[in-house]
Parts: sequence; C-alpha cells; structure tokens
Amino acid sequence: MSNASPQQTRVSKSTTEPLWVKCTLIALALLFLFFFLALPLIAVFSEALGKGFIAYLEAIKEPEALSAIRLTLITAAIAVPLNLFFGVAASWAIAKFEFRGKTFLITLIDLPFSVSPVVAGLIYVLIFGAQGWIGPWLQAHDMKVIFAVPGIVLATVFVTFPFVARELIPLMQAQSNEEEQAAVVLGATGWQTFWYVTLPNIKWGLIYGVILCNARAMGEFGAVSVVSGHIRGQTNTMPLHVEILYNEYQSVAAFAVASLLALLALISLAIKSVVELRYAKELKSVQEFPVGHEPV
Repeated sequence: MSNASPQQTRVSKSTTEPLWVKCTLIALALLFLFFFLALPLIAVFSEALGKGFIAYLEAIKEPEALSAIRLTLITAAIAVPLNLFFGVAASWAIAKFEFRGKTFLITLIDLPFSVSPVVAGLIYVLIFGAQGWIGPWLQAHDMKVIFAVPGIVLATVFVTFPFVARELIPLMQAQSNEEEQAAVVLGATGWQTFWYVTLPNIKWGLIYGVILCNARAMGEFGAVSVVSGHIRGQTNTMPLHVEILYNEYQSVAAFAVASLLALLALISLAIKSVVELRYAKELKSVQEFPVGHEPV
C-alpha cells in the first residue's frame, strides 16, 4: 500500500507527461544535437580527410602548422597554471575570509565574461603597444609584448582566469571551516592544512575548472587575434592559422588543423563529463551534509 499523501500524488500526476510528449521532446533534442553539434563535427573531419590521410598528415606536418600547434600548447601550458594559482587563492580568500573589497574582487573575476575578447585585446594594445602607455619604455629596453608570445599569453590569461575561481567559489562557500580550524588546533601549518584538508575537499571542482580553462585557452580567437599580429610561423595559434588557411582557399589544410582543435575539444568534453558527475555528487553531498553534520 502506498504511503504517499494525496498532495504528493497530485504533484506526481501533474508532472507526469504523456508518452508522446516525452518522445517529441527527446526527438527534438536529438535533432538539435545532430544538426548543431554532430553534423558540423562530421563535416570538419570529412573535409579534413577529403583528399586522403596522406594529404591530412602533410597539412599537419607543415612548419607553419607545427608552429601554430606548438604556440597553442605553450600558451595553454603557461595560462592554465597561472589561472589555477589565482583561482585557488581568490576562491580561498572569498570563501573563507571577510575583508574590505570582497565584492569588488568578485566583480573583477566576472569581468572577462562581460567584456568582449576583442576589447580585451585592444586594451592590451593600448597599454603595451608601440604607441601605448608603456610601449616606448618597452621599446627602449628591447622588450616586445604586442605581436609576440607574451601578448598572446597575457590575452589568454585574461579571458580564461574566471573559470577555475568560478568553479571553486560556490564549492568552498558550501563547506564549513570546521576541518581547517581543527587542523590548525592540532598544530598543522597553513600549507599542511591546505594540502591535507582543503585540497581533497575541492579536488573535483578544481579539475573541472582546469579542464574548462584549458579548453578555452586552446580555442581563444578574438583577444589573441588582436595582439598576435598574425605573423605566420611565429604568432599564429591554431585558431588563427585555420582562419588564414581558409581565407587562402586551402580548405583541406584548414580543416585538418581544425580537426585537431575539434579532437582536443572532444577529449576535453569526455573528461569534463566524467569529472562533472563526480563534482555534482560531491557538491550535493556537501550541501546536504555539511562538514561536522554527517548522518549517523
């Protein structure tokens, strides 16, 4: 015999849709995914392999393509650790401490979400360009930022730095300070407290944020396009190299490099999906049973 109340039964019935409605919604969702996700991916790989696998490899092995791949990986390898360090420090400060300017810091973290990447690139040109605020000083000391690798790294760091922090802040705010306080009382140093107490509690959110940050760093186009100068073989990342090849009607080479970006995106998506499941379970557990209030 069911123990559900009449009110629960009415709610259950009101939220249960007919079978044809469910099938229609599922079909529409699958059609949307096919036309806007699967079909473009199929088109990219089919165009990349349109003239055979040998032509595909030759397009990837070109010196300019290899330079673009190398620069993309170098940029991500620099930007992601910097954003990882900033994200952990900022989220720890925001979630664990009260200080003047906390709201302003949160606003700054959200700034890249509201500013166009092209505008961000123009800001760096205004600051570091030859006619910028400190451009003459840089030229006098034989230092180059704009139209060079440092400018590309700076632009990438700017557009990607919210990702780690924005994943960690709600997770750390949902957790209490009881474990950290207990560790300090027992004589642990600040580093030991972070490494053995805080980090295990945020590991899945941290990995999730790093994956998003890395995916955006490798695929960034707008800000990097402004500060790079499009110097072939030197300052072109993979997205910029794809644009140049496509504009020159080298479609096979363009789609070959684009397929590498698509493959990296698919790998990131697969890892993200696995981490997201673990992260969602951990966040739900923290929200339902905060530290020190676990069910007996």
